[in-house]
Amino acid sequence: MKQSVLTLVLVVAVVVETMGQTISRPQSTAPVANSSVRKGNWLIGAGIGSIGHNFKSETFSFELEPRAGFFISDNAAIGTQVQLAAEIFDGGEFVSYGLTPFIRYYFPEGAAPTHRWFGEALVGFAGSNLEDVEGDRFFSTVYGVRAGYAHFVATNVSLEGTLNLVRSHANIDVGSGTSGSTGLSLGLGLQIYLPSRANREP
Repeated sequence: MKQSVLTLVLVVAVVVETMGQTISRPQSTAPVANSSVRKGNWLIGAGIGSIGHNFKSETFSFELEPRAGFFISDNAAIGTQVQLAAEIFDGGEFVSYGLTPFIRYYFPEGAAPTHRWFGEALVGFAGSNLEDVEGDRFFSTVYGVRAGYAHFVATNVSLEGTLNLVRSHANIDVGSGTSGSTGLSLGLGLQIYLPSRANREP
């Protein structure tokens, strides 16, 4: 009898203790407080395009735009982006590529502890290759502008959405989510902000 009462008391105590605990949600935002966009910091990340497989046409496609930049002053970064895309289908493949230096500016106006708006200009070159097609190689300059929103999910990590207006005379894909060589597109990206030694907290 004593053992049953003791067991019941222990169960009640565990239940009360569990109910008293606060269940924390997964982190979905973090204050940046301008620390990520300071002079001397590094920007590393990628634009994420479509990655998938079409079962009906047996076509596999992907787009990836890795990038790296350096903050030459507070809010302003320069860098370069590599554009890689491929579409593999029955009987051939289509490959596009490019290198586009960029300059990006994070606007102090409208800034909040957890997000920043930014603008970007880019200019570079790009080309494409369609296998087994005569005269399939194209090469052209690329230039354009982007408007974007960076939402910080951690102190030095942001998810980005961009609206891109990019122009090229090459038969290539020049931006995340686009299938043409010129025009508007929407893009998604993930960026990591690495602080310089001088900007690291002690």
